[in-house]
Amino acid sequence: MSAYFQELDYQITSLGGLSLRRRRDLASGEDIYEIKLNEDFLMSSQFTTSEKALATLGLGELSGGGFDVVVGGLGLGYTAAAALEKQEVQSLVVVDALRPVIEWHEQGMLPLGSTIASDSRCRLVHGDFFAMAREPETGFDPHEPGRRFDAILLDIDHSPRHVLDPENATLYTPQGLKTLSDHLTSGGVFALWSNEPEDLGFTAELQGVFEQARAERVVFYNPLQEREVQQAVYLARKGKGDA
Repeated sequence: MSAYFQELDYQITSLGGLSLRRRRDLASGEDIYEIKLNEDFLMSSQFTTSEKALATLGLGELSGGGFDVVVGGLGLGYTAAAALEKQEVQSLVVVDALRPVIEWHEQGMLPLGSTIASDSRCRLVHGDFFAMAREPETGFDPHEPGRRFDAILLDIDHSPRHVLDPENATLYTPQGLKTLSDHLTSGGVFALWSNEPEDLGFTAELQGVFEQARAERVVFYNPLQEREVQQAVYLARKGKGDA
C-alpha cells in the first residue's frame, strides 16, 4: 500500500461491504480516516463540524446535569466524544448496527477509539437503533429495558428523506417520531444530524409531535468542493409534562 493511502480493514456486513481507510492529505499533511459502506461515504475525519454540533447543540438544550444520553450511530466517534466532553453527562449509550465499527474503536484503530472506549460513562452497544426505537418497552439499553433518556442524538442516515435502509424511513413519520419520544424523559431532547439543509416539511412533522422543534444551520468550508457546505441539526424538545 502507498504511504498516502491504506485500507485498514474491510468486512462484509448485512448492509454490504464496509471499509475503513486512511489517507494522507497532501495539503495539510494530516491523516484522514474514512468509513465507506458499499459506495457511500459514511464519514470522514476531514469534516466533523456538524457531527460535533449535534452533541453540543442537542445537549445545550438541557439544563442541570446528570444527563443520560443515547447516540445513534458511532461512526468515527466525533458525536460521542463531544458528548463525553460535557461533565453534565453521567452516562452515554452508543448504538451502532455495524459490529466492525465498534471493534475498530475498542481496538484503538481510530484516533478517538481509546478515549471513547475507556470512558467509564460510555457503553458501546451493537444493535439496530431503528428496531430499538420501535420498542419503548425494551429500548436502547440491554442492561435496563425500558430505560428513558434525557437526550437522543441521531446520526445514521444522510437526512430524513435520504436513508441508508428503506426500513429506517418509518422513524421520520409522525408515528415513528411519537414512538421515539416515548424513550425520552419529560423535557428530554431529540437531536438529528442531516447532511442537507433544513427540510421545512420535516421540521413541521417534528413540531406536530414535540412541544418545541426547530433546525439549526451548520456551515463549514469544504476544500474538496472549494465552497461552503450547509447542513442541519434538528432539535426537538418533549413537553415537561409529557410522560
